[in-house]
Amino acid sequence: MQADSSRRRGSTATAYAILTLTALLWAGNAVAGKWAVGEVSPQALTTLRWAFAFALLAVIARRQVAAEWPRLAARWRYVLVMGASGYTVFASLFYAAGAHTTALNVALLQGAVPIFVMLLNFFARGTGVRGGQVVGAAVTLAGVAVASSHGDLGALLRLTFNLGDGLMLAACLVYAGYTVALPSRPKVSGLAFFTGLALAALLSSLPPLAAEWAAGRLIWPSLAVGWPLVAFVALGPSLLAQLSYIRGVELIGPNRAGLFVNLVPVFGAGLAVMLAGEPFDAFDGLALALVLGGILIAETAGRRAAANAATG
Repeated sequence: MQADSSRRRGSTATAYAILTLTALLWAGNAVAGKWAVGEVSPQALTTLRWAFAFALLAVIARRQVAAEWPRLAARWRYVLVMGASGYTVFASLFYAAGAHTTALNVALLQGAVPIFVMLLNFFARGTGVRGGQVVGAAVTLAGVAVASSHGDLGALLRLTFNLGDGLMLAACLVYAGYTVALPSRPKVSGLAFFTGLALAALLSSLPPLAAEWAAGRLIWPSLAVGWPLVAFVALGPSLLAQLSYIRGVELIGPNRAGLFVNLVPVFGAGLAVMLAGEPFDAFDGLALALVLGGILIAETAGRRAAANAATG
């Protein structure tokens, strides 16, 4: 019993570390997206990031994929839908939302991901949500509001909602569905599974790329800025972050892992301080405290539920 408890604590600590890294890399992806404007078009960036990631995985994961191919191929529809929805559809909706609404709205609405995860997990699996998890999610959402409004909470009262906000909510719902469906993945190694997802993301990114080309908006990466950005988003936000997220969900479940998404706008503000020289204000510290405090509240409830389930 004591060994099981120690093992659970070790798994939880590992999940915290890799999910925090995931959020940091995704925040870096948001910064990279701003730098990419005029250097590489959105769909070109999406296709090239997954082409780059898949090419690397095809080399480093070839033995795992070959050994586990029968189990992976038996679930090819699941892999295709997961890669297309979680990566390509989400990214396309995210980029489209950014063209029709404000960065503030995008950041705020992204905080809906953990809430959607809890709701979908309840309806799909009957997974109960404790009061502490609801309170924790609400506190993290308050932290997102502080971070994305830069401390000007009056800006939240002046918000208007439009087509872009609807697209962003759709993107959040898609990624929440991807998160909830992750525990049903094929019984293969994480590396083999993610190789399949990367291929699905690459293939499903081609039609939007063709549409971008047909509309005359295609921009191939510039040498000095565009290609380094492609390399970064392929290796960091795409490869390392998504592998970490898959592992984090595996270790502590969708409801608990989904809350870490709300660290993204907080880390984004921190990166703006470090990379763009923006001042570190009191609201930055408040936002971080709220998000971390909310995760702590929700995690306390989540750990109790997990412990009760293990002993019951």
